[in-house]
Amino acid sequence: MKFAEKSYKIFEQSVADYHIDDNVDAPTRQPYGQDSIEGVLYAKNRIDAVQWHLEDIIRDPEIDPVAALALKRRIDSSNQERTDMVEELDSYFRNVYKDVKVAPDATINTESPAWALDRLSILALKIYHMAAEASRTDASEEHRTRCAAKLAVLKEQRSDLISAIDALLDDIAAGRKYMKVYRQMKMYNDADTNPVLYAAK
Repeated sequence: MKFAEKSYKIFEQSVADYHIDDNVDAPTRQPYGQDSIEGVLYAKNRIDAVQWHLEDIIRDPEIDPVAALALKRRIDSSNQERTDMVEELDSYFRNVYKDVKVAPDATINTESPAWALDRLSILALKIYHMAAEASRTDASEEHRTRCAAKLAVLKEQRSDLISAIDALLDDIAAGRKYMKVYRQMKMYNDADTNPVLYAAK
């Protein structure tokens, strides 16, 4: 089994495990070693799964404004954690391929392997929730049909993305492509670069 396909199965497992409790505050059911690549992938999707549901909660039209602000802060923190974990994954790939002889005509990809895997992790969540909508007994037939059509597109996208990620990794391993990773440098989280934060010092 190639890396992206294996990763998707781990993402699926994480999504299913989240929905055992279906609670953003439930403890993580980490079935892998924390330092293993499988453990990192599982933890990455767990962050995405929790954030997916935080985004649902904050859109409640009846939410208390004070609670909404606290939730927004939590989402911001989760986003930073997600970014940090993607960069950890890219560090893993850079180490794996550090001894590859890069061909003179090698090209760079538009995104790194880890950011492509980030999209695959989110896609696992989209597929899970769209499948739930497509089989909702309390929704109209029209709703189920519309969601089933969207689900088919998402599954096609999954197949394409898995193939594309594995092709990218094959190209990097063969020296046909090379990795060049740019850190995200999110300015709004930095007290030295967000004018609202440094003005408050």
